[in-house]
Amino acid sequence: MDFKNILIKVRRIVRSINLESKKVQKDFGVSIPQILCLEYLKAAAGYQATQKDIRSHLNLNSSTVTGIIDRLEKKGFLARLPKVGDKRVTNITLTSAGDNLLEQTPNLLQQRLLSKLNHLSDEQVVSINEALDVLIEMLEIDELGAYPMLTGENNVDVDVDVTENNG
Repeated sequence: MDFKNILIKVRRIVRSINLESKKVQKDFGVSIPQILCLEYLKAAAGYQATQKDIRSHLNLNSSTVTGIIDRLEKKGFLARLPKVGDKRVTNITLTSAGDNLLEQTPNLLQQRLLSKLNHLSDEQVVSINEALDVLIEMLEIDELGAYPMLTGENNVDVDVDVTENNG
C-alpha cells in the first residue's frame, strides 16, 4: 500500500485551509476568525453580544478575542456600546458596514464542510471521526489544543501577537 497518498491528502486539506485564509485576508482585509465573529453577531439577538459570548462561541482566549474586536472596530465593522442599565458591561454590536462585508464574503470552507457532513449518515460521520482520531494519535498531537474553526493558524496567532504587543 502507498502511504504517501495519505500524506498528500492531509497536506491538501491543510493547504486548502491556508489558501482560503490568505485569499479571504487579501480580498476582504479580514481574517476568518474575524468573519466568524461578525457572523456570530449577525445571528445574535439584536445583532449584539458580550465579549465573553464571542469568546465562548469562537473558543478563543480573551486576548485573541480582544484583538479581533479591536481590529473590527477600527475598520467600522462592529461597535462597542455600554449595556443599558449596567455601564460595567459592554455589548459588541454589528454595524451596517459589518453586515455589508458579510454579504460580500463567500461561504467559508468550514461552512461548506458542515453542510456536507449534515448530509452523511451517522455511520459515515462516526467513521470519519474515528479515522481522524487514529491520525491524531499516530501524529501524537492529541494534547495539542485546536479551535473549532478551519483557519490558517497564522491568522489566530497574528491576533494574539498584535494584542500582546499593544498591551
